[in-house]
Amino acid sequence: MKNILLIFILLCGQNLPAKEYNILDFGAVRDQLSTIAIQKAVDKCFTDSGGRVSVPSGTFITGSIILKTNVDLYLEHGAVLKGSTNLQDYQVENEKHGIIFCEDAINVSISGSGMIDANGTLFYEQDKNHVYDEFDKSRTRQKENYMPEGTFFTDGPLKRKPMPGMTIVFFHCTKVSVTGITIKDTPVWATRFGYCEDVLIDGITILNNILVPNSDGIHCTASRNIRITNCNIVAGDDCIVLTGFPKDEETPGFTSAEQDAHTYGNKSNFGENMTVTNCVLKSSSSGIRIGYGQHPIRRCTFSNIVIYDSHRGIGIFAHDDSNIEDLIFSNITIETRLLNGQWWGHGEPIHLSCISRFPGQVAGRIKNVQFNNINAIGEQGIIVFGQKESPMENIQFNNVQLRMRKGKETMTYGGNFDLRPAAIKTMQLFEHDIPGIYAQNINNLSIRDFNLNWGNDLPSFFTHGIECKDVTDLLISDFIGAGNPNGSGSQKIKLDNSAYRK
Repeated sequence: MKNILLIFILLCGQNLPAKEYNILDFGAVRDQLSTIAIQKAVDKCFTDSGGRVSVPSGTFITGSIILKTNVDLYLEHGAVLKGSTNLQDYQVENEKHGIIFCEDAINVSISGSGMIDANGTLFYEQDKNHVYDEFDKSRTRQKENYMPEGTFFTDGPLKRKPMPGMTIVFFHCTKVSVTGITIKDTPVWATRFGYCEDVLIDGITILNNILVPNSDGIHCTASRNIRITNCNIVAGDDCIVLTGFPKDEETPGFTSAEQDAHTYGNKSNFGENMTVTNCVLKSSSSGIRIGYGQHPIRRCTFSNIVIYDSHRGIGIFAHDDSNIEDLIFSNITIETRLLNGQWWGHGEPIHLSCISRFPGQVAGRIKNVQFNNINAIGEQGIIVFGQKESPMENIQFNNVQLRMRKGKETMTYGGNFDLRPAAIKTMQLFEHDIPGIYAQNINNLSIRDFNLNWGNDLPSFFTHGIECKDVTDLLISDFIGAGNPNGSGSQKIKLDNSAYRK
């Protein structure tokens, strides 16, 4: 009797295989709309205290699925969840969603080696651009020839039609993982992790149409303790993002009411503790973007990353009143180019800016940021743009290689700074000469082991090697480079109300 009891105790202590719920058993049919069947499988799995909902090989049409606590949605090899083209299939209790939505849950996951194909390009007009009035052309170098009216911009963005919501959304969730799957052709953000705690994203592929605006890859908003690794992302906007957005993105400030109303997720005031490593990124905006949003951001590291054929490499934006601090970027290869059309960015390998997007509000500060072992090729220089009322603090560049080149859009778009979004229209996009590094309004800037090379055919608006304005405690050491040889009056180092030590 004692032996039987011991065996029973040992068996109960083991991690037994999770119960599996195959969507075919709930009425799913290949190549047909199967939303109801998939939801039934999820609901049954949840009611039975959790397990795995299995999507077998084949294509299943779906609208919105609500994922729940302790459920793993598993896409087998060859499985495809394909987004419905009927917008009514994305309405759940009078709310519009994408393909997967999960709110206030714990221990939820999407795994396997299958695909979610969101059908996103169908929700855009292929022969029209998305354009809107957000800057003053007279402030640009090209004046009225900048984005001339009547032109179809081959780099996009395409014009939107009504569309589903973000493809995969986890909101106020704890212990979230998305691993192994491929996400394809999303009409807007591929993923959003909003107010989430303890997020793992490993080995996923995102393949979006680079002409589709706002088709971000991995977008984390006011979340914490995030690990992203081994991902391949092509996105028609930013690839990997940490913002401080609350649920209401367009109102200054935030309260804890939204967080307090839910059981799970991030209860802190910060978007924080993100690590990203071993990823390959291509973007029509920024490969990596940190900032925007009312919650402060801190404690992030990025390493062993390739960013290629992108409009911007790394972007850090204090455009609300919240601070951004304690970021480290290491061992990153960057290639950028200027795109035509109304995309934010101008080919900068690295961009930092502090400028408010809300009238009358002072922007937050960017502090304690390191760039180590960066190898970059770009059609624009590095921009570090603080303001007198929002200076940056302790910015370091260590062992940065930068080769400046002329691109096909250099003369039609180049020679401008792009600070969008900014409350003051004249500061959105404006004419400015292009140094290798431009820095202003910074306390404690160090540039060590900077190697700068200029292309032979660059126009004269490419100018100085390093230009600093209103920078205190400036260190420049082991700088190999000079001003643009084609730029009249270009200097190796140009200083305005700044002095440096070696």
